[in-house]
Amino acid sequence: MKNLEEKTIGSKILYNGKIIDLMLEDVELPDGNKSQREVVKHPGAVAVIAMTPENKMVLVRQYRKPLNRTIVEIPAGKLEKGEAPESCARRELEEETGYRSDRLTHVKSFYTSPGFADELVHLYFTDSLEKGNVQLDEDEFVELMEVTLDEAIELMMTNEIYDAKTAFAVQYLQLKYMGE
Repeated sequence: MKNLEEKTIGSKILYNGKIIDLMLEDVELPDGNKSQREVVKHPGAVAVIAMTPENKMVLVRQYRKPLNRTIVEIPAGKLEKGEAPESCARRELEEETGYRSDRLTHVKSFYTSPGFADELVHLYFTDSLEKGNVQLDEDEFVELMEVTLDEAIELMMTNEIYDAKTAFAVQYLQLKYMGE
């Protein structure tokens, strides 16, 4: 097997932000040549596939400035420094939807854009929900939705579900319920 590793030989911060940092890294390529990589550093995130007792998927509609549009997503949020992913998943689920869960199952962790970012999303599933209170961040505006799997698939077809984590969640549910 070929060695494909790029060794970092220098690094500088181009931008230090509230959510992300942008680094410029000097690297030595496997063939000995030099190059540069722009790398977005992200603290990681969580997302939750939450199913109600009526077998409906809990989603949120929110405006996403980078896309300049409103999309439908599963509840999700950024990890705080030192926060365990499962704790963050519980917090984000309740903050965005008002639902609490005492039983979360880790589904998968995955990188969102490994070509330029190190963001790792930890995806959880729960079908054990208890209604609580929505506690949105002061700059967060969302609309709660509860849809059937067929309705979620339709939202994908109409590009209202347009992000990878939510598309992954819908496909996960399709596979999960096909086997039952």
